[in-house]
Amino acid sequence: MNRRKFLQGAGALGGLMIVKPSVAFSYAANSTVQYALLGCGKRGTSVATSFAKNTQARIVALGDIFPDQLAKGKQHFDQVNASLGFAPIDDKMTFHGWEAYKALAANPNVDAVQISTPPFFHVEHMDALTAGGKHVYCEKPVGVDIPQTRRALEIAKRVGNKVSVSVGFQIRSAPPFVEVVKRIHDGQIGKIASLSGHYNAPTATYPDRGSMPQDEQRLRNWLWDKTLSGDILLEQNIHVIDVCNWVMQAHPVKATARASRKVLQNFGNINDNYEVIFTYPNGAEFVFSSTQFNSAGYFDVKETIFGSEGLAEMPYKGALGIQGLKPWTWAGSDQTTNAKFAADGAFSDNLAEADKKKDQSFIESITENKFQNQIAAGVESARSCMLARKAAETGRIVTWEEIEADKEEYKLGLDLRKYV
Repeated sequence: MNRRKFLQGAGALGGLMIVKPSVAFSYAANSTVQYALLGCGKRGTSVATSFAKNTQARIVALGDIFPDQLAKGKQHFDQVNASLGFAPIDDKMTFHGWEAYKALAANPNVDAVQISTPPFFHVEHMDALTAGGKHVYCEKPVGVDIPQTRRALEIAKRVGNKVSVSVGFQIRSAPPFVEVVKRIHDGQIGKIASLSGHYNAPTATYPDRGSMPQDEQRLRNWLWDKTLSGDILLEQNIHVIDVCNWVMQAHPVKATARASRKVLQNFGNINDNYEVIFTYPNGAEFVFSSTQFNSAGYFDVKETIFGSEGLAEMPYKGALGIQGLKPWTWAGSDQTTNAKFAADGAFSDNLAEADKKKDQSFIESITENKFQNQIAAGVESARSCMLARKAAETGRIVTWEEIEADKEEYKLGLDLRKYV
């Protein structure tokens, strides 16, 4: 009898056995978390590999809409499991097709599921998996439009503290960023007056798909598709906006923005640059810019926080610290600036420990029965990006109240039922 069924049976005994799973099964000390990956792409595979190597999670199941991606994932994780002394993934625990998430939600031998599917599906998958009693690690963003975020908030209410739901803002777990934000909150740069940030990166690349049907190309090349990804601001630039929300301990109250597609020539419809001015409740303005088209591999991401007594610099790579009346530098900062773009999101330098720390926090929340519910925080950062996206689309200032009331729904426009 598996652990979940045993506990359900114990609950029916009218209080004869009321004991935490971790106590009943010495879970934290002697057991692994049975972990599944939904979406076997580059980032999903990278994160799940980190979970396998750095936590008590054991990769026991996989799901993907495409059989070839599933086979590639199984080959990779069988090797990972072998290196850790675990058996390969049972063929019966691999699920392909558009309803793979439903199979994982119903599987009694899965404890936790990582959602690494295109963002358009994040909320739908989160809904089904949490309803199935699974703990969920969901990549950002939490939805691609406001109606999806409303659904996410309803899920958050339903979930409460019954299971853990973590959202993939791993930068909040990177030790250098944790320390510098703590110092900012402690007043080390004085009153925050303004912020600046940028995210400059190459565009995502995909192999030539030949004569593959357009619908399948959209799904496989989803980073190029605005409906599936939410656009570059929401899918990748969101990390910078989330860090600034974290620093400000608030979300923007309004934004003005512009965006365009100047360089990209692929069949997609995402923008390749954004320029945004966010305004926070205290009047501080955050000037953000993004380019995502260069072919030279140039990559640079950074936030700078300007205060009345100093400034804080927070790059992915390079000197991270504070200048001013109370200077401080993170001891492990690399002073060079030859940052490289990581297609799988596995960055080094100031983010070297980010994934590991984030993964450990999620798994420990399960084994220690201290469940996380990060859905609302994920929605806040997603809506901050949607605020700017709407401002760019309309060419005017958009307020937080306006974006919260927005009813525009992104429509996929393809039939997933043929992917079975």
